[in-house]
Amino acid sequence: MARIIVVTSGKGGVGKTTTSAAIAMGLAKRGHKTAVIDFDVGLRNLDLIMGCERRVVYDFVNVINGEASLNQALIRDKNCNQLYILPASQTRDKDALTLEGVGRVLEEMSKDFQYIVCDSPAGIEKGAYLALYYADDAFVVTNPEVSSVRDSDRMLGILASKSRRAERNEEPVKEYLLLTRYDPSRVKSGEMLGLDDVQDILSLQLLGIIPESKSVLSASNAGIPVILDEKSEAGQAYEDVVARYLGEDRPLRFIDDKRGFFRKLFGGRS
Repeated sequence: MARIIVVTSGKGGVGKTTTSAAIAMGLAKRGHKTAVIDFDVGLRNLDLIMGCERRVVYDFVNVINGEASLNQALIRDKNCNQLYILPASQTRDKDALTLEGVGRVLEEMSKDFQYIVCDSPAGIEKGAYLALYYADDAFVVTNPEVSSVRDSDRMLGILASKSRRAERNEEPVKEYLLLTRYDPSRVKSGEMLGLDDVQDILSLQLLGIIPESKSVLSASNAGIPVILDEKSEAGQAYEDVVARYLGEDRPLRFIDDKRGFFRKLFGGRS
């Protein structure tokens, strides 16, 4: 049976789709047959980041409605043959997704995949609820700012009360914190929350810190997950996240203010 991962947050623009693409690619690169599903019906951005937008013929809603088979809708990634993408519909309403329909598709996929990554829309609307309902693990993505952290805290309450595991009184969804767009210099100047501040509020196991990086936008525009850019700090940070999730012990990187370090090194003011 597959392990189902939801990538979620309370706020938009924090990097959920970037994270979903990177995590799915990282797992697949390590030899785990992985699928990533776009739950954002009506918008559909995952296929752009994965570089397969022109290959979309059928989508998630088509499969739920019986208009196409899962095999017809799944798109094999061009960079890794262990990774498949199930795109969202751009033309349907968000109500096109149903709890039963999503459950059927995930059950069918679980027979063939080791990991299924669910890219959730922001907030607490229906698509976000359906993305988290069947989850075994949750990657809670947040930026180091008060509004983002507060909204993520709200999502933790929903995970703890409205998931299938909660309804069945089973072992809770395993929650991990992923801090994105982290800028140590801005943390030092008080413009952003520090790591300790975020952990004090959310009290989650930290899976990784993704530094603010132009490479994320560059990779998205090129249609490749940023984890494939092995020279970028963001790509390396996502590689660390996947390794930690799979049980490896890796130290945190990209959390120190290098500009401050060099100013001190050359006698300037920090």
